[in-house]
Amino acid sequence: MIQKIEDREFDRRIAEASVPVLIEFWQPGCRHCQVLLHELELVHNELMDHLIILKMNVQENHLIPADFEIQSLPALALFHTGEFQTFIGGIGKKKEILEQLEPWIPPRDQRPN
Repeated sequence: MIQKIEDREFDRRIAEASVPVLIEFWQPGCRHCQVLLHELELVHNELMDHLIILKMNVQENHLIPADFEIQSLPALALFHTGEFQTFIGGIGKKKEILEQLEPWIPPRDQRPN
């Protein structure tokens, strides 16, 4: 299950992560956000040891979404070694998301089982 993240814990959790962190910015009632969340669950199941996926409700958290100028939802932001790397294309299927994560995730044949 994908965990929530809030403004107050954002900096600490990003800095302490030993693997890349992908954050979905979402809000309740956003149909596209729910579709993307389902795909992210599939990504999480495949990469759970190589990627942390978190979700941030923009209706409850305002500071971090404003810092990253989140203007449309859903939005995916990737962090690695405590630093913002890139935005991942919004609504996608598992395969598309995995392709965009390739520079930060070990290839499937090099991942320990």
